[in-house]
Amino acid sequence: MNTDAPHPAAEAFAPSIERLITNIRRVFIGSEEVVRLAVATLLARGHLLIEDVPGIGKTLLGVALARSIDASFKRIQFTNDLLPSDILGLSIFNPRTGGFEFKFGPIFNQIILADEINRTTPKTQSALLEAMSDLRVTVDGQTHPLPSPFMIIATQNPVEYHGTFPLPEAQLDRFLLRLKIGYPTRDDEREIIRGRDYYEQAQTLPPVLTAAEVAVLQNGVEAVRLDDSLFGYILDLVGETRNGRPVKLGVSPRGALLLRRAAQAYALTFGRTYVTPDDIQAVAVPVLAHRIIIDSQSYGLVRIRESDAVIVDILHKVAVPV
Repeated sequence: MNTDAPHPAAEAFAPSIERLITNIRRVFIGSEEVVRLAVATLLARGHLLIEDVPGIGKTLLGVALARSIDASFKRIQFTNDLLPSDILGLSIFNPRTGGFEFKFGPIFNQIILADEINRTTPKTQSALLEAMSDLRVTVDGQTHPLPSPFMIIATQNPVEYHGTFPLPEAQLDRFLLRLKIGYPTRDDEREIIRGRDYYEQAQTLPPVLTAAEVAVLQNGVEAVRLDDSLFGYILDLVGETRNGRPVKLGVSPRGALLLRRAAQAYALTFGRTYVTPDDIQAVAVPVLAHRIIIDSQSYGLVRIRESDAVIVDILHKVAVPV
């Protein structure tokens, strides 16, 4: 594998990316790896699903990431009475002009925090599908482009079922990564309980990158190289998910493509223009685990852990290219 010195462009990207990660960690006290994966999702032009128990910092991470770039931002609190028009917008009759005018909804911002996305109905959840996949919204036969960069950061609580609507597979597939934050270490938790209101600070977190700078970083992801052996490695990992029990439905070709893109973005966060097997392994569980359907009667966190374990087993089983 070619592991020559980083390209000058990558070296130029590295300080901006590290500045972004450092800024988020000013208020998000926890795993740097979680923050790096969230930033990689942004660079890969993907959407992020943060799924964990209450009080872990899901919303805090989303707010901190959004506030750290100079982009328009909107938080949408998802509830069971939320309508698609509350997100997308609607056409309103103007008696002065005698015609209908489109009132843009909150989806027409660059960073959307979809808080507790599984608390809204499937009809409202499906209103996000076109926006997440095609970066546009169609209302009343009229198509409206979304701003760039565009990213949805969704949160959900996997242990509470009353009044929730599990995300269907088509919706889950639109998220590049599914992250679990996990409990903090003892030292991190000590810092959290010392009295600082980190969520309040996240609301006023100063941006360290502009939207234009983020677009430049995103364009740099496609230039990150993969050795031919790594394409084979990705195909081997994805192919192993289709070999039967305990997996009922394996990863699609789109999942393989997204695994490649996530690995490229993750490599770029370290200032490299080449992908290593470690990069693929680092993003494999967040990218692939929510794209498989396993033969299990479990729900919530238990089911998440089971699907994660399947991908981990595959990583141990498939030979790593040298």
